Amino acid sequence: MNRTEKDSFIGDFREKVQDAPVIYLTDFSGLDVKAMTRLRQDLRSCGAEYLVVKNRLVKRAIEGLDLPDISEALSGPTGVVLGYEGIVEPAKAVADFAKEHDDKPVFKLGVVDNKLVSAEEIGRLAKVPPRAELLAQLAGAFEAPMAAFASVLEAKIQEMSGLFEALRERKEGEGQGD
Repeated sequence: MNRTEKDSFIGDFREKVQDAPVIYLTDFSGLDVKAMTRLRQDLRSCGAEYLVVKNRLVKRAIEGLDLPDISEALSGPTGVVLGYEGIVEPAKAVADFAKEHDDKPVFKLGVVDNKLVSAEEIGRLAKVPPRAELLAQLAGAFEAPMAAFASVLEAKIQEMSGLFEALRERKEGEGQGD
């Protein structure tokens, strides 16, 4: 990479970091090109991207940004996950991928909404169901009481209908008895 390419990368990377509410740093040692390509595809499908970066360039790119200090994790091979559409989905995608590839890549640390998160916390995030599933569970929790309430109302309407029918029959019977 020449100086112009480095400056261009730094500018582009800085912009991506500012747009991403989620950043996870990983160690991708031991993954081949085929596996990395699949990881990138998995992440792209959940609104994230995976970049293999030079630590020195990342340090220069994040200089002056409103981010916690991540320099401790910028050593050795570093892959950066930039999540644009969710916090859980990228962590889950990397964790699921790692299960199939001898626990690689390994989380180093992350930044979620400008707060530093450890590798253990990212692992816990990966176990949380995705947003769509949580919303479905919430909807189900609201649906059950509403369905029960609707059944109670329906029963009362049926009861009142039966009472009106009995009253009508009684009045008809009284009217014919005259």
